[in-house]
Amino acid sequence: MRLFQVILFCCFCGAAAAAESLDTSLGPVQIDKVADGLDTPWAIGLLPDGSFLVTERSGNLIHVKDGRKNRVAGVPKVYARGQGGLLDVTIPLDFASTREVFLTLAKRQRGGAGTAVAIGRLSENGTRLTDLRTIFETAPGGSGGRHFGSRVVEAPDGTLFVTVGERGDRPSAQDRSNHNGSIVRINRDGSVPADNPFAGQAGVRPEIWSFGHRNPQGAALDRNGQLWVSEHGAKGGDEVNRIRKGANYGWPVISYGVHYSGARIGEGTSKPGMEQPEFYWDPSIAPSGLMIYSGKLWPKWKGNFFVGSLKFDYISRLTGTQLQEAEQIKGPETKRVRDIVEAPDGSIWFISVGQGAVYRMRP
Repeated sequence: MRLFQVILFCCFCGAAAAAESLDTSLGPVQIDKVADGLDTPWAIGLLPDGSFLVTERSGNLIHVKDGRKNRVAGVPKVYARGQGGLLDVTIPLDFASTREVFLTLAKRQRGGAGTAVAIGRLSENGTRLTDLRTIFETAPGGSGGRHFGSRVVEAPDGTLFVTVGERGDRPSAQDRSNHNGSIVRINRDGSVPADNPFAGQAGVRPEIWSFGHRNPQGAALDRNGQLWVSEHGAKGGDEVNRIRKGANYGWPVISYGVHYSGARIGEGTSKPGMEQPEFYWDPSIAPSGLMIYSGKLWPKWKGNFFVGSLKFDYISRLTGTQLQEAEQIKGPETKRVRDIVEAPDGSIWFISVGQGAVYRMRP
């Protein structure tokens, strides 16, 4: 069945435009444009039949099949201001039997907006979401249009990790009475897993898995099921973090960046009880989507991290026991890379916001 899905995936993607190429450390790779004409695309969700979903931040969910784009009906209303709108889309492992998809979005709330997770069922022809329900939303209190996060990742046990920005309210990332600046973990029905680190603790939101984050916009599991995130710092100090249960990642008490004014942030770069990043960029690259590669088509890249740069228009490749940036994959197609995912056949797909397009990278 898995082989059949991969064959279907390759066949449906055959309608892509003529390939260009990019130079990499492993030699030239082919780049196919598989969708264009998109309005601020944010995330890609690859479906078993070779078609795929793309979110547009303005609130549209687009289904692309055989090169044809169709807007999906039944998508939840979003708070489309600033960085807010329709954000991530994730296809669960049981999609073939449930046809459910996960969406994250900025949702209007009392006094502002917050990050939310919705689940809907995609029709067989890909034209409509039904049985739509919101399973999680952050506690009210966020205002403005900044720092919503937001990725949703399905863990091996079926729980969901959701990244949440601190909404531009820096101190709130250390305040566990709200969800700002945290990674939350929920069950698929929105309930709280009994083994969450703060479940049952008075005055703390029980969904919180880790906290002290600024604006995590990339998230992925490695082959051991370990969660990693990439997150925006201020001026400098963009980070890749290995996420530990109950851990505090320090924002805004510690950081390797400075405020945009040049002023020092918090108390320095370290403090007991606060985690250090596995890697940080200075100057900031504005990291977004994060993918950890299987090695299927490029064995030498197995286990490498691929992170999109919104600021410098490249894909950052990280590797090593102590992560280091080994390569910057760059070309006209990598203008403001927002999302990056691996397809079943091992090809690498990414969104270029600057080009309003989705691309596929292959040998």
